[in-house]
Amino acid sequence: MTANLSEPLRLPRGPNWKNRIALAPLTNWQSHADGTLGEDEYRFLTSRAEGGFGMVMTCGASPMKNGVAFPGQLAVYADDHIPGLRRLADGLRERGAASCVQIHHAGSRANPEISGEQAVAPFANEKYNVRALTTDEVREMVDAFIAAAVRCDKAGMDGVSLHGAHGYVLCQFLSHSRNLRDDQYGGSYENRTRIYHEIIDGIRSATRPDFQLGCRISPEKYDYSTAEAFRFAQELVDGGKLDFLDLSLWDSFKLPDEEAYHPKRLVDVFGALDRSSGTRVGVAGHIFSTADAADCLNAGADFVFFGRGAILHQDLAARVLAEPDFVASKFPVTRAYLAEQSVGAEFRRYLATGWPNYVSD
Repeated sequence: MTANLSEPLRLPRGPNWKNRIALAPLTNWQSHADGTLGEDEYRFLTSRAEGGFGMVMTCGASPMKNGVAFPGQLAVYADDHIPGLRRLADGLRERGAASCVQIHHAGSRANPEISGEQAVAPFANEKYNVRALTTDEVREMVDAFIAAAVRCDKAGMDGVSLHGAHGYVLCQFLSHSRNLRDDQYGGSYENRTRIYHEIIDGIRSATRPDFQLGCRISPEKYDYSTAEAFRFAQELVDGGKLDFLDLSLWDSFKLPDEEAYHPKRLVDVFGALDRSSGTRVGVAGHIFSTADAADCLNAGADFVFFGRGAILHQDLAARVLAEPDFVASKFPVTRAYLAEQSVGAEFRRYLATGWPNYVSD
């Protein structure tokens, strides 16, 4: 059952991943107020590398101060952030894992109390004091994403991934009913997807040839059809500029919201993406066991992301590869248990306050 999961993953650029198991990007509150890497975040990530993950991805790291969403969020908007990233890149490499920074701007979901700046998005939301970006500001945002990737490159990270999912700023541009901008970044499908292509093209031009580049998208629930999501996913894969596409399915095994796709599950629908370009496709969402991961690969995925299970087991990847019947533990758990799994104090606080029934004490 685990043979495919154990197989190294070759990507168009950069190092091979030693297996098909990746650490999902996880909000964790473990870095410093200025966005520099915290010791607890370093320990959490390197312990997962020690635990056998083929690729370790950071939490979303903001490329602009006005994009910060949560306290203790990692950042990549200043050169001051490079030394911590360099230490992390070295630590992950020494432990045998490929390294990746997820670049994340929260858009309308940014926290002005943390950044000291008004939240911005493709369209205004007066109820939440969110201002619409001007065209020049959209171009500045594109440049900021590219500059963030260059900093990661300078730090020796193997690559970056764009957070284009979950209703954050890039995903907000995709909104069919709300992104009615009258410039080249709104209205039509081509305009609503333009910012992704500009960032991807810019990163490819500004980073080393073997720098890995990924992108996370959501296939449904964010004001565009599943057909449009599939079209966009195939377009990103066909472009050949991405090394991997990360599909955040929430539940990989559910039926799509749109009945026209039944009886296929979401993982089946997106597992059918044509990968003749060489771009790899990974999936995330409700993957808790060796059997779940193998099911995703059998459905067409090239690799899988573990999130909640990876919080509960720092050696989850090694156990998945060694135990055909492995199933991750379930929440709630004690703070002491989480500490044993290299989950820092602030991450434990986030789990206790932000997620019902995750922490039992």
